[in-house]
Amino acid sequence: MTTLAEMSLTGWWPVRVVLLAALVAAGVLVWRLRRRWARVALTAVAVVLAAANVLAAVNASYGYYLTVGQAIGLPGRDAASLQQLDRAGVPGSGQLVTLTIPARAAHFAARPAQVYLPPAWFARPRPNLPVVVLLHGTPGAPGDWTDGGGATATLDAWAAAHGGTAPIVVMPDINGAFDADSECVDGPAGQAETYLTQDVTSFVTSRFFTRPAGRHWAVAGLSEGGSCALTLALRHPRIFGTFADFSGLAGPRTGDGNEVGDTIPALFSGSAAEFDAHEPAWLLTHHRYPGLGGWFEVGDADGEPLAAAQQLEPRAAAAGITTRLVVVPGGGHDFFLWRQAFADALPWLAARLAG
Repeated sequence: MTTLAEMSLTGWWPVRVVLLAALVAAGVLVWRLRRRWARVALTAVAVVLAAANVLAAVNASYGYYLTVGQAIGLPGRDAASLQQLDRAGVPGSGQLVTLTIPARAAHFAARPAQVYLPPAWFARPRPNLPVVVLLHGTPGAPGDWTDGGGATATLDAWAAAHGGTAPIVVMPDINGAFDADSECVDGPAGQAETYLTQDVTSFVTSRFFTRPAGRHWAVAGLSEGGSCALTLALRHPRIFGTFADFSGLAGPRTGDGNEVGDTIPALFSGSAAEFDAHEPAWLLTHHRYPGLGGWFEVGDADGEPLAAAQQLEPRAAAAGITTRLVVVPGGGHDFFLWRQAFADALPWLAARLAG
């Protein structure tokens, strides 16, 4: 039997139907009641219900929260502290921990990260596992990948089919605030690039006893995080041997399209040279990347990211990168696409990381 927490938020039934019915009932009562205080109270209730209906419709469109439990923040079965996990035996499924990765090298006020540990991590002796760094977008937070992105379920399914083994997946903060936009560079929003390439890698390697950074590490992301993943891999191929770009733009951008706009003054203090040094098209033209692998996935209804992927994938291949390009028919810029993209790319990522 489906519990309240498990009820879907992406279809009409039951939550959105109940909200709509309650709104209609409140409207009828407001119209029929004569006492002013009762009408005022019910009008307030109707406004709240109308707002809830709008939010439910927006959520259904983007597929962020799948269930009521996710929306109200109920802890999942995999929520645990790192201390509890260290004392645990080998679990039947992966475990998710939330922790702070300190910014020792970077000036960056990072929010807590999430880390997925597969069942194999709990074995003794503990294996040295590969790592996928999974980046969110803007507006957004590290938890986007385990809420709307469904990463935990995807990883659990992979681990169950492979004897409990899967990559450790680290979901760090890339912006410092929900509506900030660092584009993963060292800029006005903080030294995000330094944080991701130095602080995150050193902390994860030492705390979770992973394989060393390099060919056993990948970076992937959605939207802003997708273009971040591409740029970070091109700038730091000795740290990330593989990348996956889901619906990213052509590079660091302050706007919603591929046009450069005010990106150079806003992110790079007016330095065209610094912009070029972070621009994937420029990097792919001026450098070669033997051994690097890259997965591009985008929906064909997502115009700007589609144009970016179609431009960058052949350039990446010409620069020596082993590439894959997946264009999803009818796919948009939403969590429906990004859940599918991560599930599509995971077997390819795992195979490369294990090599």
